[in-house]
Amino acid sequence: MLLTEFTLTEVSRALGILAVLVLAAASFRRYIPGIRRLYLPNSVVAGFVGLALGPQLLGALFDESRMSDGLFGLTTIDVWAALPGLLINVVFASILLGKKLPPLNAIWRSSAPQVMFGAMLSFGQYMWGLALALLILVPVFGMSPLTGGLLEISFTGGHGTAAGLSQTMIDLGFPEGPDLALGLATVGLVAGIVVGTLLINRAVSSEKITIARQEKVEKGPETDLGRIDLHDVPEELEPDPATSPLTMTVGAISLAIGLGWLFQELLVSIEVLITSAARQNSLIGQIPLFPFTIIGGAALQVVLSARGWAHQVPRKYVNQASGVALDLLIAAAIATLSLSTIGANAIPFALMATVAVVWSVVAFVYLAPKFYGTRWFERGMGDFGQSSGTVASGFLLINMSDPAGISGASEPYGYKQLLFEPILGGGLITALSLPLIYRLGAGWSLVGATFATLVCLIIGVRLKKSEQA
Repeated sequence: MLLTEFTLTEVSRALGILAVLVLAAASFRRYIPGIRRLYLPNSVVAGFVGLALGPQLLGALFDESRMSDGLFGLTTIDVWAALPGLLINVVFASILLGKKLPPLNAIWRSSAPQVMFGAMLSFGQYMWGLALALLILVPVFGMSPLTGGLLEISFTGGHGTAAGLSQTMIDLGFPEGPDLALGLATVGLVAGIVVGTLLINRAVSSEKITIARQEKVEKGPETDLGRIDLHDVPEELEPDPATSPLTMTVGAISLAIGLGWLFQELLVSIEVLITSAARQNSLIGQIPLFPFTIIGGAALQVVLSARGWAHQVPRKYVNQASGVALDLLIAAAIATLSLSTIGANAIPFALMATVAVVWSVVAFVYLAPKFYGTRWFERGMGDFGQSSGTVASGFLLINMSDPAGISGASEPYGYKQLLFEPILGGGLITALSLPLIYRLGAGWSLVGATFATLVCLIIGVRLKKSEQA
């Protein structure tokens, strides 16, 4: 459903309840040690609270009564279900907005191993996911071949990407896909932190692994699904006092989304012109809007910087706006998760989650040393965290393995996002993956994913050799 189908009062009420749940989740994380130790963000906790108080759990206890629709009512749940497809555009339009963009060659020199290792992990998730789909999920369980794309979408892409691609899955005849993807994203977020912590503890106690961390830290740094603040635009110039910086920021994000939409429409028109295909059959038209909003944000930032207006859109306000959107998006997506869909596909769900976690662990333990000349553990730990959780999970695991910052792993990992995020982990290839699998078939898609994985591996190994030469 679209938000335009609801009244302003209904939308306002649903947003208000969601915001209260996020605030309540902050108290739960503060006073419940188990939640705090898992480093679950407030938005994830809020989503599970909303799910528990909704019609699927609380409502099921009061069947055929006034509480059968849950504490909030079905209209609120419907509004929540419509939010992710809108809010994901805000999150992705904000990725590069407000940042001072360094030259591409400088970014590449600093982060090339991270980019290639992260790309190998992502393409490997497609490779193993498609292999699992072809060998087991499709022939044994009768599932859609599109399940082969869920591992990268959910684990590296996270809740935001999984929610943002929900409509694409439905349009391609994969209605159970959104719930499976969101469930896998939740497993990935928890597994990334838990397994990452176990790997760090193993490294600390092992004489074979050189690790910067000198002593075991009982409590890692607090985190949420945060945004990267590297190379924010300097604020020597004060924003225009006549207009609130937050207002300017919201306007800039809206403009970035509009530019992304125009760019997508331009590409669709070119595709239709070249292929003579009907507009509704356009491959680019099947890609959701949000990866194009990254381009819109980058283009707007270039213009703002060139005109000397960049200080009017401070990065700290971009972070605040995108942070609110991301928190509400994740909470809404989890609160509307269909438990019956996951329950009906419990074995396939468990298989996909297991394959994704095992791939990340095996790749980190055996392949990360081949990518990094020095400090392979700390540098690879960031990519491991991102491949099984979020960008913030990677930063958290780097900090846990190197709380003193001796390895310097955080900076190249942050630089990596400028090249990686627009392409994979929710970028253009991630958004294009499901339409490609649908059109090419799982077999040819598996060939392409395997080839890409091997290419990234070869380039990564050669980069290490050139670094050591």
